[in-house]
Amino acid sequence: AWTETGGDILVIESVMIKGKGKILLTGNLGEIMQESGQTALGYLKAHAEKLGIASIDWDKTDIHVHVPEGAIPKDGPSAGITLAVSIYSALSGKPVRSGLAMTGEVTLRGEVLPVGGIREKILAAKRYGVFNVILPADNRMETREMPGWVLKGMNLVFVERLDDVFQSALEEAGAHAPGQV
Repeated sequence: AWTETGGDILVIESVMIKGKGKILLTGNLGEIMQESGQTALGYLKAHAEKLGIASIDWDKTDIHVHVPEGAIPKDGPSAGITLAVSIYSALSGKPVRSGLAMTGEVTLRGEVLPVGGIREKILAAKRYGVFNVILPADNRMETREMPGWVLKGMNLVFVERLDDVFQSALEEAGAHAPGQV
C-alpha cells in the first residue's frame, strides 16, 4: 500500500460462511476499496465454472473480507488483485503462496490495470522480507526507471489478466479447506 510516508504491507483475510449471498468488507475500508472487493467477487461469480467454484450456492454464501489494523483508514483500487486472490483462495481451497506481495486494480472482465506508488510498494515488500511481487504489466516501464538497489533481489511478475495472477499467486488445493484464508 502507498502511504504518505512511503509504502506498507496490507494483510487481507477472507472467509466463506453460510449466509445470504452478501460480501462484508471490514477494516476501515474506503468506498473505492470496498468497490474493488465487489468487483473482484463479481469477476469470480461470472467465471465460477472456469475457476472450479461453480458448485458454490451464491445465494446461501457470504464472503467476509477483513483487512487488519482497523484504526488505519485504507482506500484506493490498488488492492483489487489481492482482494480477488484472497476471496478466490477462500472459495477454492487453494492456498496463497507464502512470501508474496501484489498490487493492481482489477476490472469485471479480469483485466489488471496499472496503479501508482510502485517504487514505494516494492520497497515496502523488500523491507518486510517479501521478494516476490506481482505487478500490473502496464507498470513495467516504471520499474525499468528505478535504481538497481531498489530491484536487487526482487522477483517481479508482470500480469495483464486476473487468471495470470491466480496462476502466479495460488498453490493447488489441499493445503487448507475451502472456507478461509
